[in-house]
Amino acid sequence: MTDQAGEARDMHPENTDDGAAGKLERIIAGQVRHYRTAHGLSASELASRTGMSKAMISKIETASTSCSLTTLQRLADGLKIPVTALFRGADTDRDATFTKNGQGSLTVRSGTQHGHEYRVLGTLKGRTDALEPTLVTLTDASDVFPLFQHPGTEFIYMLAGKMIYGHGAYEYTMEPGDSLLLDGEGPHGPLELLDLPIRFLAVAAK
Repeated sequence: MTDQAGEARDMHPENTDDGAAGKLERIIAGQVRHYRTAHGLSASELASRTGMSKAMISKIETASTSCSLTTLQRLADGLKIPVTALFRGADTDRDATFTKNGQGSLTVRSGTQHGHEYRVLGTLKGRTDALEPTLVTLTDASDVFPLFQHPGTEFIYMLAGKMIYGHGAYEYTMEPGDSLLLDGEGPHGPLELLDLPIRFLAVAAK
């Protein structure tokens, strides 16, 4: 038997602003429906689990009413999920960069004149801790190779070709599928190009 009086205490007045539900109500509605159906529950079964009426569950899932913290906790307990899961997607205004195959910003660095191409695959504005993924293509053997040093760390994943890559006093023979995680403060870069063209993904983190 549902607690009708408890429901009245737990629910705020319905949103009557031109019949438009708020963004948060719509997100909660979508998450409740998602988790209810994922658990194979009917609205009646969820109502029984939460101590609310089927009509109230319907109002929540159609975003026609706002939930108090108590109601959100009852829903989360009934769905066996953390309360925070009901707000997933509420904070969606975040920076992202999408780069199509073959695109990306070409940058000029030491070694570019030697057939070295550096294509930055994405950046996040205003983030000092953002990763910097760069697709490096080496197409021309040369006796001169640039060595890099920078704060933070760098991850290198070999995609094509074969090379000897140096980091400090160490040398690594890298082929497709090989990876290297290194401290950016140590001088690092290609030492010898063994099989051209060479392509690898370099991801730097400050």
